[in-house]
Amino acid sequence: MLATMNRATLIVNPFASGVTEERLASVERELRRHLELTAVLTERPEHATELARGLERTGAVYVFGGDGLLNEVLNGLERDAVVGVLPGGRTNVLARALGVPADPAAAARALVSARPRRISLGRANGRRFAFAAGIGFDAELVRRVDELGRRSDGRRPGDLAFTWEAVKLLVGRRGRYEPVLEVEGLGRAAFALVANGYPYSYAGGRPLRVAPAARFELGLDLVAPRRIGPRAIPRFVNYAFRGGGELAPDVLYGHDLDRIEVRCDRALPLQVDGEDLGDAESVSFEAERDAISILAPDVATLTA
Repeated sequence: MLATMNRATLIVNPFASGVTEERLASVERELRRHLELTAVLTERPEHATELARGLERTGAVYVFGGDGLLNEVLNGLERDAVVGVLPGGRTNVLARALGVPADPAAAARALVSARPRRISLGRANGRRFAFAAGIGFDAELVRRVDELGRRSDGRRPGDLAFTWEAVKLLVGRRGRYEPVLEVEGLGRAAFALVANGYPYSYAGGRPLRVAPAARFELGLDLVAPRRIGPRAIPRFVNYAFRGGGELAPDVLYGHDLDRIEVRCDRALPLQVDGEDLGDAESVSFEAERDAISILAPDVATLTA
């Protein structure tokens, strides 16, 4: 199925940090040159999931907003969907990973003539995710930033807030994370990071290379430190930004997995694609292989 099909729907989060009336108008102009376009704006949390249901039968679905909007849309679509991601959020992980231009209008021009590529998705207790999920540390960080509240324009705090909350989180625990969960078949760990692709996320302009072997067309990768102490923090931070190297004996790893079962000693925060899903005592992470078609520029490769 070609991306240049006649009809398409554009789902927009008007409160996303990179969405303005001017940018939306430019995106619509680019898409309408090639497509019979229907544009819809979200009005509340989870609204995008409702809007996305059944759209795979009416042409490509373009998403203009942040990672949270994309996650909602993916959870409303079926396997036959063709999705184009236009960066309009704070981080835009999947768009950046696939080489989509940062400018929304340029992204629309690039994607409207792109060919769909099949990729896998992950699921955490049934909830789809595009690039990453975690239980414990990173999910607690997401929750802390959300609790800061949104700015007066309705948009999330930026990278500085994430950095500051991460520092406070580590200081509050005196840099120590003891084993609090069990990864079935692998052992106990302090927290678990699950990647559906590479990179895991971004810190400002820098990719987080948590699971450098993860690929969007494969299954899930797991990285779960057994425990963390103050002396180990610099090593883990260096690994997150540089990746690669030898596998560490104090970290549980898994590559291209179909299923990861996690049982927690107590209910822990769970996140997918940067969205807080509340606390969970157990999590089934599953790979949904060959799940959807994603539009990516010709210069991007899913294995880059």
